[in-house]
Amino acid sequence: MIVVRAELGDLARLIKFRTDTAAWLRPRGIDQWSLPFPSEHMTASIIRGEVFLFKETPTSDAAATVTLDREADELLWTPEERVVDALYVHKLTVDRAYSGSGLGARILDWAGDQAAQQGAKWLRLDAWTTNSQLQAYYLGLGFKHVRTVNNPAAGGSGWVAQRPAKFATHERVAFSDRMSS
Repeated sequence: MIVVRAELGDLARLIKFRTDTAAWLRPRGIDQWSLPFPSEHMTASIIRGEVFLFKETPTSDAAATVTLDREADELLWTPEERVVDALYVHKLTVDRAYSGSGLGARILDWAGDQAAQQGAKWLRLDAWTTNSQLQAYYLGLGFKHVRTVNNPAAGGSGWVAQRPAKFATHERVAFSDRMSS
């Protein structure tokens, strides 16, 4: 896999990741991402260079996406936690065709490597409060549960976890300059 920064032209694909995943989760009784996400928020993240696509080749369709930034949600992380350098994982989504391939774990390892390269102490994330399967997945990948915030303003995502930022110990995911299709 290679990783490329998302461009504004990728917005429709990023939205499709969310709607496809929400449709897959719904029959399983999980309401995660059931409400539309404001596209202007995603657009701003793309412009800041925080949204990444994972692809088999620079011109193939995206297999997964993640947003990686320094935006600690004030509803989820305490003031003391927010002053500690960390990178935050948002909107990690793997296309169903790649489900079970280990791609999600590789993306989190890549994100942890990015955090370590940037001098951050932690790789942090939040998960849907009612999605116990996703929480167990993150715990299985070495994240430690910090707390669960039950605040309606958090939009359902109040389970927060972190693991130390660390350099990848296996082959790194290649970063590629964007090539035109």
